[in-house]
This record gives sequence, C-alpha cells and structure tokens, in this order.
Amino acid sequence: QVQLEESGGGLVQAGGSLRLSCAASGRTFSSTYDMGWFRQAPGKEREFVGAMRGSGSRTWYADSVEGRFTISRDRPKNTMYLQMNSLKPDDTAVYYCAADRSALNLRVGRQYAYWGQGTQVTVSS
Repeated sequence: QVQLEESGGGLVQAGGSLRLSCAASGRTFSSTYDMGWFRQAPGKEREFVGAMRGSGSRTWYADSVEGRFTISRDRPKNTMYLQMNSLKPDDTAVYYCAADRSALNLRVGRQYAYWGQGTQVTVSS
C-alpha cells in the first residue's frame, strides 16, 4: 500500500505564492512512481494541474497553470512539491496529490491508484 499526505495549503493574497508538499510512504512505494497534482473547486469537477513521470523525464501542466506552477521531486525524501506563483482567485481549490506505479495518461485522474486527503488553497482577491 501507498499513503500520500499533502501539506502546505493556506490562505494567500492574489499574486502571492505557496508551496505544497506531498509526502509518500508505504512498503510498495518507490521513487519511480508517476505522480501528479489535481484540484477541485467548490461545485466543480476535479481537474488536472500537473504531473511528473517517475523517471523525471517529462512533466506536464494544465494550460491554466503553465508558467506559474512548477513540480519537483525530492526522491530520497519520497516527496513531491508544487510551487505555485502568481496565484489567482481561480486557483482556490482543494489540491490533491496522486501516485501510480505506471500511469498510462498522467493527465487522467482515474489512471492513479493512490490519492492523498487534500489540502485547501484559498486565494483572496
């Protein structure tokens, strides 16, 4: 089993920054797992934010966050980060991290077997 725990959410003014962390643990987790970030705003469906191949060879971002958000991984710590800059009120959502041994399409939520509980990000105008 794999456990994921997000942290780093909070309240920030528009234009500000936050860094989310996703700590992975569990006997079967390895640094080669594909990992991604998704978010869900009130009344909306969950949407893809960004993801990174386990190999680190490729990273994808949603158009809405491209150039503002950056994903990184600290493999010895089994932790993935989401650096969020130039935040907008539309970025307000619960942010979830997800992981899978080998996801076919990292943009699709159902490709991931493991999910965290989420962390709230609120951006005030």
